Amino acid sequence: MTRNVLVIGLGLIGGSLALACQKCPQTRVYGYDLSEKTRELASALNIVHEVVEDVEGAARNADVFIFGTPVNATLQWMDALKDWQLKKNVVVTDTGSTKSLIMKKAIELRDKGITFIGGHPMAGSHKSGVTAARPYLFENAYYILTPFDDEDGNNILLLEHLLKYTLAKIIKVNAEEHDHMTAVVSHFPHIVAASLVHQLNEENKKYPMTSMLAAGGFRDITRIASSNPMIWRDITLQNRNELIGQLDAWIGEMHRVKEILLQNDDESIEKYFAIAKEVRDALPISTGAFYTTYDLYVDIPDYPGVISEVTGYLAEENISITNIRVVEAREDVFGILVISFQNKKDREKAINCIRSRTNFEMHVS
Repeated sequence: MTRNVLVIGLGLIGGSLALACQKCPQTRVYGYDLSEKTRELASALNIVHEVVEDVEGAARNADVFIFGTPVNATLQWMDALKDWQLKKNVVVTDTGSTKSLIMKKAIELRDKGITFIGGHPMAGSHKSGVTAARPYLFENAYYILTPFDDEDGNNILLLEHLLKYTLAKIIKVNAEEHDHMTAVVSHFPHIVAASLVHQLNEENKKYPMTSMLAAGGFRDITRIASSNPMIWRDITLQNRNELIGQLDAWIGEMHRVKEILLQNDDESIEKYFAIAKEVRDALPISTGAFYTTYDLYVDIPDYPGVISEVTGYLAEENISITNIRVVEAREDVFGILVISFQNKKDREKAINCIRSRTNFEMHVS
């Protein structure tokens, strides 16, 4: 029997999920987006088997609902869903970055007999929109589910069976744990990155060359500050209580660092950095939250056409890159050409490609 999946919201996340779900046997994927242009592109790019115009009509035949929309929009859709005619055993899920508000609203659906299992695929890209959708976007990333504690295990298994075609690592936690952990590893770092950029901006007013030197480590640690401001406005507000707690802890940590500096104790300072290095080096390198880059540093000589030469080699072997940049101020990096790849496999292929054609030194970040 064919399983009908309806994806509402066909941007990067919703579109990528739709493509992954198409790989599931005996599954037909329908899609809807508020944007007419997105619906047209989704149809042209075969993001779904069929784009629908009447979303409520399509909902009547859906076995699984996936909301690929931002949290605020998902909350509105969930309100509408309460009055729709749905299949008795339909399973509804979302992709939102915060879960407490979603699961609170899900209680209202449950009162209507509708099964809701919160979801959050922790992957993304520097690109956005339906044209950036890829079926392998979630491969090896964590996909968190936040079912109710007493949720029917068969409903969870049904959703897990569908989502296994994303090739993500599926784990289950409650909504409060999710929001706390993502505040620590994702939401709060965005605030820190933005604050560092604000500090640079102020310093640049006094010392105009400061921004010219902002390469290497500064660019790496503040990359996420280039994320969509509206998305992070919403995430920050939705998870504000957890973030306030993280800010309090951060302020306390900065006071501790200040005290170490005031003591002028070289042993304490070295120990501070040593512990940080030990913890950082122990972090998993192949998975993480949201967009992960696989960077390759290439120490290229300075002559005209060298960059096109390197990219030409990669093009000859159909190796796709996601970003490329030249680092001029490089006190703390090993090369001046930084090439980013979608995954580790592409980076390894690039290393072999460049090594077979040049004697350029390379370093993996």
